[in-house]
Amino acid sequence: MNKTLLITASILGITGIILGAFGAHGLKELVSVEAQQTFETGVRYQIYHAFFLLFIGSLSSIQQKFKKIIFYLTITGVILFSGSIYGLATNALTTFDFKIIGFITPVGGLLLILSWVFLFINFLKMKR
Repeated sequence: MNKTLLITASILGITGIILGAFGAHGLKELVSVEAQQTFETGVRYQIYHAFFLLFIGSLSSIQQKFKKIIFYLTITGVILFSGSIYGLATNALTTFDFKIIGFITPVGGLLLILSWVFLFINFLKMKR
């Protein structure tokens, strides 16, 4: 599980940097400043959770069952949260109306919160 966490964290980091550069440079002339800022929010949370998974994968004090739960919550949360934000921010550039799936953004956010809650629960259950 640790290797999976670390590889996934690396992929999230790599794609986060690429998307951040695209948002800062490639979208500049195509979407509004507000849409660029929205896109940046998605990138920021993706990068935060890349570091989060690096942290989880590097600690031996986190139980494997919690690592697995945190992994799936985080990945699903990033896809729903950041992914929907990317779609919403670039909505003007596509024929698909991402506003109809905008409700998944808070669902993704809730999953990200839950991943942190499970980390907290793991720490509470730790023996001294």
